[in-house]
Amino acid sequence: MTTKTYNKTNFHNHTFCIFQEVSLDEIQELYLNYKSKSGSCYYFTTIGVYRLSNHWGRAANCKWRLVKSNVNSNVKSNNKKTKLGFAHWSDFYPDNDYEKLYFIDVDYDTKTVQFYHKQSQEFSLGKVLRTASETIKLIKQIRTLFDETAWVKYLKSENIEVFRKEIIEELVNTNKTFQEVRKEYLQN
Repeated sequence: MTTKTYNKTNFHNHTFCIFQEVSLDEIQELYLNYKSKSGSCYYFTTIGVYRLSNHWGRAANCKWRLVKSNVNSNVKSNNKKTKLGFAHWSDFYPDNDYEKLYFIDVDYDTKTVQFYHKQSQEFSLGKVLRTASETIKLIKQIRTLFDETAWVKYLKSENIEVFRKEIIEELVNTNKTFQEVRKEYLQN
């Protein structure tokens, strides 16, 4: 499979990308190349793009996530936090609503869940791939499992944390629904 090469002319068209938060100092010497209708500012380099924005996640027809760092790069603008992110051109991947492009990764220590693209370095064989809508639905389910305990009613478990992890692992590593997994535990 050939991978598409992204650059300043096509990175904004149906892509998934994880930007890394960087200090505002990094764009001091750069010229603004493009400002979107929503106010996001783009600074192009030969190796990637800086995006200064107050909104991340869904951006037009793209899924762009910002991984926060410890740098103090917050700027107040109209009472909203604006953050600067950088991504290499090689960090952009194709996105659509019909292919199984995404897999889920769970951090049990921080009780967080994220999704990644199958072309990313985080991918390994054995990961269950899902469409974007399937991924979003499962992430919501996992967050509910982390945040609530009503789902454990009528299930036999002495340690809810171990039980929670078992159920989430089965959801992430199979195509079973929560109802199917829960039914298995009701029968045992």
